[in-house]
Amino acid sequence: MLEFMSGKLAFTIKNIVPEHPASYAVLKFAISVVLNVVFIIGLTLVVSLLTGRTSEALQILISFAVLRQVSGGVHLKSGIACVLFTVSLFTVLSFVELSFFYVMLLNAASLLIVLWLAPIGIERQTRIPRRHWPKLRIVALLLVAANIVIGSSVIAASFLAQSISLIIARREVNI
Repeated sequence: MLEFMSGKLAFTIKNIVPEHPASYAVLKFAISVVLNVVFIIGLTLVVSLLTGRTSEALQILISFAVLRQVSGGVHLKSGIACVLFTVSLFTVLSFVELSFFYVMLLNAASLLIVLWLAPIGIERQTRIPRRHWPKLRIVALLLVAANIVIGSSVIAASFLAQSISLIIARREVNI
């Protein structure tokens, strides 16, 4: 569905502005990324309104996305699979309520995973030169460490989910 929509939009753009320097393939890819994000945010917010967990969903949307940008992670093979999995994951995470001890435990696990693996799987999604990647690890560590002060259950769960994505990405790199 997302592939079809992005292809149709890219085709339309190329027909309207044929001299545009971006190729059909580049336009299609860029549009698919935007549609992916729009659908994830939109559907997560719609579900959160229905479940009464909008505040938690917003925290997850922001924390997961920011950590993902600096740490990398696994990518699903299709856009629709990504949307469905991510919306489901974020909905489940929005119900996480943990004691202080477990929030700190999740934060500690996330810190260790980020220290070990971040950044991974970002080769095709960033223009940041490889020499700066150690700085991305530091930023990722600082983000996770910030939740030690904040103490949010849903942010801790979001960070752990994103950190687990790093382990899966590592496994795919080593296969």
